[in-house]
Amino acid sequence: MSGKTTRGTGKDSILAISISIILVFAGFWAAFQFVEPAPPTHIKISTGSTEGAYFKYAHQYRDVLAKSGIELEILSSAGSSENIQRLLDNIVDIAFVQGGVSDKNSANQLLSLGSLYYEPIWLFYRQPSILKQLTSLAGKKVAVGPEGSGTRTLALRLLEKNGIDNKTAELLPLTGQEAASSLIAGEIDALFMVASSDSPAIQKLLHEKRIELMSFSRAEAYSRLNSFLSPVHLPEGMVDLKNNIPDHEITLLVPTANLAIRKDFHPALSILFLQAAQKIHHGASLFSNRGTFPNATGLEFPISDEAERYYQKGAPFLMRFLPFWAAIMIDRMVVMLIPLIALLFPLFKIMPPLYRWRVRSKIYRWYRELQAVDDSVHNQQLTEPQRQVFSKELARIENEVNKVKTPLSYADQVYNLLLHIDLVRKKVATTDQIN
Repeated sequence: MSGKTTRGTGKDSILAISISIILVFAGFWAAFQFVEPAPPTHIKISTGSTEGAYFKYAHQYRDVLAKSGIELEILSSAGSSENIQRLLDNIVDIAFVQGGVSDKNSANQLLSLGSLYYEPIWLFYRQPSILKQLTSLAGKKVAVGPEGSGTRTLALRLLEKNGIDNKTAELLPLTGQEAASSLIAGEIDALFMVASSDSPAIQKLLHEKRIELMSFSRAEAYSRLNSFLSPVHLPEGMVDLKNNIPDHEITLLVPTANLAIRKDFHPALSILFLQAAQKIHHGASLFSNRGTFPNATGLEFPISDEAERYYQKGAPFLMRFLPFWAAIMIDRMVVMLIPLIALLFPLFKIMPPLYRWRVRSKIYRWYRELQAVDDSVHNQQLTEPQRQVFSKELARIENEVNKVKTPLSYADQVYNLLLHIDLVRKKVATTDQIN
């Protein structure tokens, strides 16, 4: 029997394997429904003017992301308001957004990856005027930033609270550099600018002797009325110790610069941007200590789930130690393998009993067929044609049994079956014949 080729239980094995393969593929398909698609390799970021800090930082992000195979396309803009609109219109994937410029519509549709740095509100004015309150800007020429800029949105909001509008002052839509040049030239009386302290325009104005920087004496009131604002102090000599700039402590109001994303932004790219933000914004500045940023405070939009986990626990385990794409591939495989393992474990337990049941059922079927022959010849006289029919039936059963390669655990039952076939064959041969 051992020299025979497999047919019966071989078919059973094929059936069992086929069922397993079908179930495995079904498991893969089901798992695939929960696997995030691979992150895109090309994304767009909206910044601000080519002179501003957003544009400069975007180039730093581009360099960091390029090391992970991500191409970052940089689009300049008028400012934060335009950046928000671009996100809502699906023109860009991510954008820098200044605190205090969002509305209810955008707040419901966008998410934040965190605050990156303080972005002070600078209010410069010309000497010999002394500007202590925003109400003193009535009747003045004031640059409030171009349409679509965060500076304009925030400046108009603060001026409105102090009773200043286009009817009581001349509010001009000048860009940062234009406004700085106009103020120095005496063409305007004051300007608002929301920018980092290392902005060329800010540095130029801070070192200009005829220009003064207003200190917000009511900063605490502004911050309590506007949750996105915080008061900070610019100490005497902080900008330039040699020339003692400023020559006295100045209180400023600061929103934070945010990284805003659409809700469909890929989670893996969120982590990659957060890691990049950690490298770029982790250092100290005029208004913050090292390690203050990035963080999850002062957000313009609800924080994304990935960012919230990042600030609480850090980057996912794989992305801490592996290259970006290697971590992504393994992470996606794990998502596929977990349900597959959950499916295979019961399969491994079910298939052996199923296989044994199939083998046992065949043996029982042969016994039923053998018993049918035995019942037909028991205490009967056979004609020669009947004897030949029963002999052929026994030969068929024996042939089927011999073609089956049976597991050792069932060898005794098969050998017993063969002995019983031989016993019935003898009974057929020795039964009295009808003449």
